[in-house]
Amino acid sequence: MKSIFVLLISAGAMAAADTFTVASFNVENYFLYKFGTRKAKPAASRAKVREAILKIKPDVLALQEIGRRAALDELVAGLKAKGLSYPHIEWVQGPDPAIHLVVLSRFPIESRKAHSKVPYLLDRQRFEVSRGFGEVTIRVNANYKFTLLNAHLKSKRPVPRASEAEMRLSEARELRRIIEARLKANPNANLLVVGDLNDSPNRPPIRTLLGSKAPKLVDLRPFERNGDRAPHPTNTKFIPRRVAWTSFFWKEDSYSRFDYLIASAGLNRELHRAGTYVHAMADWGLASDHRPVVAEFFAEDK
Repeated sequence: MKSIFVLLISAGAMAAADTFTVASFNVENYFLYKFGTRKAKPAASRAKVREAILKIKPDVLALQEIGRRAALDELVAGLKAKGLSYPHIEWVQGPDPAIHLVVLSRFPIESRKAHSKVPYLLDRQRFEVSRGFGEVTIRVNANYKFTLLNAHLKSKRPVPRASEAEMRLSEARELRRIIEARLKANPNANLLVVGDLNDSPNRPPIRTLLGSKAPKLVDLRPFERNGDRAPHPTNTKFIPRRVAWTSFFWKEDSYSRFDYLIASAGLNRELHRAGTYVHAMADWGLASDHRPVVAEFFAEDK
């Protein structure tokens, strides 16, 4: 009976989906208990994470920096208690034993592939993409589906074995290979790359993912819904100076755009720009050192 009930819920969600929202959120060490040098996340901080998600109410939610499975179970249960249920879950266990990638979905996951072990060579040394990559194809309705790739690239924290920047670029290259394989099979595929990519838009890892030749992807560049609308007074081609930062680094007191929603040409045609934004809220930093990014799409191929 339980499986029938879940199927009925999924079918109802699919039938009603004229648009759907996808969010990506690095929830900063979402641990119930201490793990190595990582401290347990305070209850007030976990509650603030739930508050942000409940405000957005995404249909599909990609998470980075989830701790052990018990932490995910606690988060999912807390959301469900407030009326936001995610019956479909993908969990990726990469080489990093502490933090994990997760996708939560209201819609059925039609197929999934956890890229748990992704090797690469750097300076004649063998490495693996630390958190792996998550890949799911989600069936939004009878006529529409999309593939989501969830990533958390190497941080800017130095490591003794190699350059952190070169490691991040190598990880981006491995992710790009997956992207190219999917779009070679179907150039019009609805593909969305999301996550904490730990670098700025003009840096090599992001340029690598976007591509210098076909297939090129589109950086959706979410920004705050804070009322800013005025164009540049003299240059119509100038990118509006809207608030698009997503990450705060306390040691440098700096704000950066490290969290991305990057779409294939096929999916970009379905983008609903008015529903695409960086989520801003009071006391956002209590939840995480990152802010969620959100995109809305029409559930119909255009």
